[in-house]
Amino acid sequence: MPNVPTERIRNVALVGHGGAGKTTVAEALLFVAGATTRMGRVEDGTTVCDFDPEEHRRGLSVSLALAPFEWEGHKVNLIDAPGYADFVGDVTAALHTADLAIFVVSAVEGVEVQTEIAWRMAEDLGVPRAVFVNKLDRERASFSRTLDQLKERFGAGIAPLELPIGEEAAFRGVVDLLSDEAETYADGSGRATSGPVPDEMAVEEHAVHDALVEGIVVADDDLMERYLADEAIDVHELEVVLARGIKAASVFPVLCGSATKLIGIDRLAHFIAEEGPAPDVGDGPPVAFVFKTIVDPYIGHVNLFKVLQGAVTTDVTLVNGRTVADEKLHQITTMRGKEQTPAPQVVAGDIAAVAKLHDTRTGDVLGARGADVAVSSLAPPVPVLPVAIRARSKGDEDKLANALHRLQDEDPAIRVERNPETHQTVLWAMGETHAAIAIEKLERKFGAAVETEDVKVAYRETITGSAEAEGRYKKQTGGHGQFGVATLRIEPLERGGGVEFVDAIVGGVIPRQFIPAVEKGIHEAMERGGPHGFPVVDVRVTCVDGKHHPVDSSEMSFKMAGSLGFQEAMAKASPIVLEPVSELVVTAPEAYQGDLMGDLNAKRGRIQGTAAVGGGEVEIVATVPTSEALRYAIDLRSLTGGRGRFTMSHAHYDPLPAHLAEKAAAAKHG
Repeated sequence: MPNVPTERIRNVALVGHGGAGKTTVAEALLFVAGATTRMGRVEDGTTVCDFDPEEHRRGLSVSLALAPFEWEGHKVNLIDAPGYADFVGDVTAALHTADLAIFVVSAVEGVEVQTEIAWRMAEDLGVPRAVFVNKLDRERASFSRTLDQLKERFGAGIAPLELPIGEEAAFRGVVDLLSDEAETYADGSGRATSGPVPDEMAVEEHAVHDALVEGIVVADDDLMERYLADEAIDVHELEVVLARGIKAASVFPVLCGSATKLIGIDRLAHFIAEEGPAPDVGDGPPVAFVFKTIVDPYIGHVNLFKVLQGAVTTDVTLVNGRTVADEKLHQITTMRGKEQTPAPQVVAGDIAAVAKLHDTRTGDVLGARGADVAVSSLAPPVPVLPVAIRARSKGDEDKLANALHRLQDEDPAIRVERNPETHQTVLWAMGETHAAIAIEKLERKFGAAVETEDVKVAYRETITGSAEAEGRYKKQTGGHGQFGVATLRIEPLERGGGVEFVDAIVGGVIPRQFIPAVEKGIHEAMERGGPHGFPVVDVRVTCVDGKHHPVDSSEMSFKMAGSLGFQEAMAKASPIVLEPVSELVVTAPEAYQGDLMGDLNAKRGRIQGTAAVGGGEVEIVATVPTSEALRYAIDLRSLTGGRGRFTMSHAHYDPLPAHLAEKAAAAKHG
């Protein structure tokens, strides 16, 4: 694909709810533009953008993909983003990179939840937006119903540029509301035949045309005056003003068609080329932003990047802003799906890929030394669903650490942590599908097979009373024996007080050199656990008395005395189990507030407060036992139809009810 100047580049993200047909729209655009010779199908895994085995198996996009094509002297970089909630991280990356987001909406299902979520994300980022109403050839399709939903959800900026000719099986074309012409499609080639507006649509078309023109000219004083004077406004002039409104994210055009029937696809391509914004770029030496990393088992890391200023050429050396290390860009390519084509030069605003950089990851900025450009950070979403994993075999165990590292390089929405209390490796994901695909990739892509298990909760123990006990260790084995006695008093500390050891020995009943051994024995006993088997916290232990033998006493004997004394005192001091409690901050539409609060109460939660946060949403803050919140990502999605979101952080420890403490202890020992 030849280089084109920046002003003729269009970077377009296809976003929306899963199943609306984004990947099929991409496939149709590539075919109509002549970039491919046949249209692939999502159902049989032959599309350009869905090339991962996980995507073929599930019939859904799990990662963003690039699909550039040429149209009317422009280069269009399509970024096909996933529509399933678990993969919102790639939607964020696509919106950060695109200069226009086209929301693909099904005329059958209408505006669905992931469309609303992606719209809000694009709005926050200030990304220009347009809508393509797809599937108008399907049964129960309705353009008017979908348009009403768009206006209701996204406001007055929604502006239809087309009306469908026919619906469902009779859908055969569109009316261009700017030119007052009908475009019909008959031969399946994706090319339209122009003609007059059908008589039965003339009244409706005229009314919608006038409303559209009025909505456009109001943004330009000169055009407004001419329009009020009943002067005819040229279509090209209207398109120029419309393009300004699109770039300012104040007007959101609506086009329509059918990707599978190739109806309206050429017009969508024309709209992107003519009305879509060109990239905003700076002047100066080359700077590039890495928005996605793909880890290939054979060629290693492939970084997708957008040039923000200057031109990037093969073998140029740039500095990574994070590591401050040089990176030489040897293998620069353009990517269409998984196919790569060498690209010796990438101009400002364009998108390309580079392989085998030393240490560059998603979100990094590469620039010429001394170059300075402001780049908004690409923060990955915070994963909310934990899954405990363990290597399936010893061989897998040896590969697992490296595999997890590479998995996180490719997908920053994955977080991996090792819990030192439960001794589990916990993989945090955005949802069940995200976690399942991550586990599949560990084996298929990185050669480390894992099994899953329930996430263990890090319970602890403490005491509610005070007690005293003598720890006595005496052993005679021939020759020197072992002898040590330590009398300990234990008492509770405030929650979060930790562990405190007090040396109250007087008169040398325990020689000074053995006091640390007593303390060590106490700490080891605490780590092994109290009567329920969980680590002990929030306790003060005072060594008040003891005995020693001039020959048989040793560090070992006093360590054992400290351990035995602590265990006995602990059992007498009314021990209880403590459970971790998390703070949940839940945001969702107000209509779900009652159900959410009821569910949190059922999880032994305590509501700390609620507040309206705008946009018809409410925020609920609650503390919930961590054991009850581990699957909250799944519960919240079910309760709100995917419209809720939450953050979770550790708050404190609280006593666990006695009947649950027995279950927790049985589970630990069973």
